[in-house]
Amino acid sequence: MAILALLVAVPADAGPLDERKAVEHLDAVAAGNLDVLMRDYSADAYMDWVGGGLDGRYRGKEQIQAVWTKFIANNDGQPRPAKFSKPHAYANPKGASIEASAEYGGKAPVKVWHVMVYRDGELATEIWQIDPTIKAGP
Repeated sequence: MAILALLVAVPADAGPLDERKAVEHLDAVAAGNLDVLMRDYSADAYMDWVGGGLDGRYRGKEQIQAVWTKFIANNDGQPRPAKFSKPHAYANPKGASIEASAEYGGKAPVKVWHVMVYRDGELATEIWQIDPTIKAGP
């Protein structure tokens, strides 16, 4: 039984580095801070943006930066008020996946389910799922 308990506990521990990076990434989305947003993407990262006017798959840092630039411009470059759920992390020695829900305010409010996959300390994959039913934060 003790071994089973250890096996169940390990996948939920992504480690403070990846969790901190994920929280900083979400904060950068709300702040419209492109430099911080782009900081952790790997060279071959991809992003699936599901729904809304920016719907699509973006491959590589150049395409990802272009979509974030559009998102920031859609709010006139201003920070967006945001509420976040508590991030949930899942990990093993190959990487960590961190999910959180968010409600971003601004000119065009949007509710999003985020999944960020970190490998070797870099953001390798990101899913931005628009879902109008999401409730985030307190």
